[in-house]
Amino acid sequence: MALASLYCRALLGVDAPEVLVEVHLGTGLPGFSLVGLPETSVKEAKERVRSAIINSNFKFPNKRITVNLAPANLPKEGGRFDLAIALGILIASDQLAKTNSAQFECFAELALSGELRPIDGVIPCALAAKKKNRSLIISPENQNESALTGVKAFVASNLVDVCAFLQGLQKLPEAISPPTAKPKNQPDMSDVLGQEQAKRVEIAAVGGHNLLLVGPPGTGKSMLAERFMSLLPKLTESHALQTAAIYSVCGKQRDDWYQPPYRAPHHSASSVALVGGGGKPKPGEISLSHRGVLFLDELPEFPRAVLDSLRQPLETNKVTISRAANQVTFPAHFQLIGAMNPSPCGHISGELRRSTPDQILRYLGRLSGPFLDRFALSIMVPLLPKGTLALSQAGGQQNSESSAQIKVRVKQARERQIARQGKLNHALTTQEISAFCQLSIEDAEFLESQQLTN
Repeated sequence: MALASLYCRALLGVDAPEVLVEVHLGTGLPGFSLVGLPETSVKEAKERVRSAIINSNFKFPNKRITVNLAPANLPKEGGRFDLAIALGILIASDQLAKTNSAQFECFAELALSGELRPIDGVIPCALAAKKKNRSLIISPENQNESALTGVKAFVASNLVDVCAFLQGLQKLPEAISPPTAKPKNQPDMSDVLGQEQAKRVEIAAVGGHNLLLVGPPGTGKSMLAERFMSLLPKLTESHALQTAAIYSVCGKQRDDWYQPPYRAPHHSASSVALVGGGGKPKPGEISLSHRGVLFLDELPEFPRAVLDSLRQPLETNKVTISRAANQVTFPAHFQLIGAMNPSPCGHISGELRRSTPDQILRYLGRLSGPFLDRFALSIMVPLLPKGTLALSQAGGQQNSESSAQIKVRVKQARERQIARQGKLNHALTTQEISAFCQLSIEDAEFLESQQLTN
């Protein structure tokens, strides 16, 4: 009985469940059967594998070939199983000696010429393989991602090289860590003219609080949000891996994995684009901004239902998408920054105001109260006094603090929070707030009076 088994992995959200690729060559009419709940893209592997084997100067067996992708109840998609299927056929047909293939996991799509092509979701696969103490065989395009995980991965360009490696006839290079990305020139907080009070967004950077910027057009709300990123410290290794795994699932790469992600979708984005979903669930913007910042400009222009769909992820730091076939959970621990005008015309007083009180109320009513409650901090960003620009051009106004100076304070304050309570302030529970942030009677009375006036 000609039978071969190799390991591969499917992709289910940001998880990579193990798949055993079993290949059997039997007697009977020649044929190629692929079972185990394969999607159309997996079924098409028959033709890719056949051509790759022939063009790699191997013989495609003229037998009844049965390929089983176990477990049978797990949906499989993509070309990620091509290499494992091809190797299984070669081993089962005695063209490739039975080797220690059980210590490897193979992830690559095959070109018709036998070349190895990249797949999505290598990082979740590498992390799962590392727990099983197995090495990877991957394409050159996937080596940078796999190197981030620290797992041992061998890089091959084509099917012939993989076969020679498994037989001990050739060595394959190991995946190496990508070169450290050169720091980019980020927009600096000193670029913002005036707005000294609004620049106190560093408080939100220190505690990880959600922030709402309100003010007329042209006051620098978007500038402040873009420069907010220059105040945040680099991600830790574990957080960087979490973020990299999400981008890997989407087939995306970032220049600097350790830089917190920044996402700013247009207000026409749908609920699926923002939260995630689809027939085959994919991460949305809230997951792509995991451990980073999601900036929503022109907040009232977003559909109300779309904004309300963010309420639960903001509380749980994850989003669960349920479909008839399966249920996937994506991490969504992000910091939300919103920017909005105070009225449809952008002004609520002065000569520039063109909106009636009813129009202003309808405009502000696009945002639900429960959604606004998710913003721990809000800042009014007013128009600059006349003459401020001319004064700065004349050199009469000194440049304000740079992002590097503010970042030092942010880092020190975060270190104090971690030393005191093991987490940032925004993540404190009710009991922890009572323990670490106990209010005096005067402070409590002040806050209650502010709540009544609002």
